[in-house]
Amino acid sequence: MELLFLRWILGALPLLGLVVWRWNEFWYVLPLKFRASNHITAKLPPGHMGLPFVGELFIFLWYFKIVRRPDDFINSKRKKYGDGVGLYRTHFLGSPSIISCSPEVNKFVLQSDDKFILEWTDPNLLGQNSLVVVQGKAHSRLRSFVINSINRPSALRLTAAQVQPRIVAALNSWAQTGKVKAYKEVKKVTYENIGKLFVSLEPGPRLDALEKLFHGVVKGVKAHPFNFPGSAFHHARRCREKLNEIFKVELEKKKKENGVGTRNDLMDGLMQIKDEEGNQLSDQEVIDNIVTLVIAGYESTSLASMWAVYYLAKYPDVLNRLREENMAISKKDRGDFITIEDISQLKYTNMVVEETIRLANISAFLFRKATEEVEYKGYRIPKNWKVILWIRYLHTNPENYEDPLCFNPDRWNTSVRPGAYQVFGGGSRICAGNMLARTQLAILMHHLSVGYKWELVNPKAGMVYLPHPAPADGVEVTFNRI
Repeated sequence: MELLFLRWILGALPLLGLVVWRWNEFWYVLPLKFRASNHITAKLPPGHMGLPFVGELFIFLWYFKIVRRPDDFINSKRKKYGDGVGLYRTHFLGSPSIISCSPEVNKFVLQSDDKFILEWTDPNLLGQNSLVVVQGKAHSRLRSFVINSINRPSALRLTAAQVQPRIVAALNSWAQTGKVKAYKEVKKVTYENIGKLFVSLEPGPRLDALEKLFHGVVKGVKAHPFNFPGSAFHHARRCREKLNEIFKVELEKKKKENGVGTRNDLMDGLMQIKDEEGNQLSDQEVIDNIVTLVIAGYESTSLASMWAVYYLAKYPDVLNRLREENMAISKKDRGDFITIEDISQLKYTNMVVEETIRLANISAFLFRKATEEVEYKGYRIPKNWKVILWIRYLHTNPENYEDPLCFNPDRWNTSVRPGAYQVFGGGSRICAGNMLARTQLAILMHHLSVGYKWELVNPKAGMVYLPHPAPADGVEVTFNRI
């Protein structure tokens, strides 16, 4: 009897394994085949929905965290299911999803705001009035305010003037120290500059306290929305409430000053700017967008700056050409600053900036949500499914770039494949601070190249890819004056 029972158990195991393996397919895919649609008759993209609840999370972690070959996540799907139009179905981060790794599909999604929306688990973490949260006409209105505040020529001139003293002082400090971890140091100077640019805050306890609050919000944005004491999400909500209180006080203080805008920072700009009808942003709109821009600008600019230090050390020929171009416009006193007009003339420097951002791949993918059933070239994207735009793959695909993992600024002498460069996203939601980020990176490269030399302590350091791509040692360098 016991032997019979054991045989029954052993015989049932393969069937149980098959059910577990196919469960998400039964749960999400099978009902779609029986759900009538008036205008969608296409089939789902090829792929597999993974295990119950976790989907393909373990496969993702295998490629990104264990074997550290992130591009093989997509390559494995291409090999198994073919290229097709660059669409694959999966279950990822708790949701049935469609992955896109094609420039054409990404462009279609990014330019179809009525069909694919950006949705946050808890919009309150960034603010209900944040540029990245609002939709439709409200987004268009708000975006015009933000763009005019940070990208107009006068704002960029002010940025160039305000960020350079701290960059120059930081590089001088690195040289005196002799050996630094570039990622740690660029994070420090980037945050100090953002504090100055956005709310006129100087380094000190107050700015340090704000950094901890912002860090808490960022961790919550990336965490599961479990709102109980002790969870990252719960902590993030508390941090966001404190940020709101702090910035309300700061905003009221500005209103009481002798003329709004006397400090001439981004908060002042958002408070002052008017649309064509003379309307201004509300106080909460100003606060929500200051929080969003700090979160977006701090991490991305720090990472791009770190990669600039890394790649210029790995490619001395590029650094020599960069140095030659920047020395030609450098004043006799190397502490002198450059202007926006100077930066616009630095053709090779700007190509180095673009190549750095391309290879940094700070945002591996972007998320959207389908608001309706959509058909694209014979394939179906179901309503309420996530659409994951796998941005990283566009920038590392040899079909888009020759020898894509090689740091080669000269590739920007010619046009790249349409849609193959999406580091700042695209469509109406393209990153509002893209010019601000480029400007800060060009300024850093200028002062690095004309005044300093450095070498990687661990040139063969391994890479980590979560939460963002970075050398495992944080880019430790020996750093000296020329």
